[in-house]
Amino acid sequence: MKALKISIGVIALVILSACAQMNASLIAPTGIANNDHEALVNYYETVAEEARSRLQKNKKILEAYEARPYYYGRRGLDLQSHTSANIRAHEKTLQESIKFAEFHKRMATKERNAPTSKEKINSN
Repeated sequence: MKALKISIGVIALVILSACAQMNASLIAPTGIANNDHEALVNYYETVAEEARSRLQKNKKILEAYEARPYYYGRRGLDLQSHTSANIRAHEKTLQESIKFAEFHKRMATKERNAPTSKEKINSN
């Protein structure tokens, strides 16, 4: 009986840890090779544009909540804090995606400017 309880506890722990959400602010793109820096630049710039547009929409929504809080009643404060949290999340995503895009731009530039291994062999 004791072994059954322990095994059920271990199984539950394994299932919960497998389902736990990791830090998913910026997930690595699927279908793009890690060394394809130009594609990664395009991906992160697209993510940044999407985050920028969502950020602008949420700022307009927050302004509406703050301009007329009496329209929203008791839920107004909840809506304001939820929108503020969304704004913070989109700002973080925007900053991270810009940072990653800049990094991959530098890597793509280095990759273009660096001689390939065949050129190194031929020059020797």
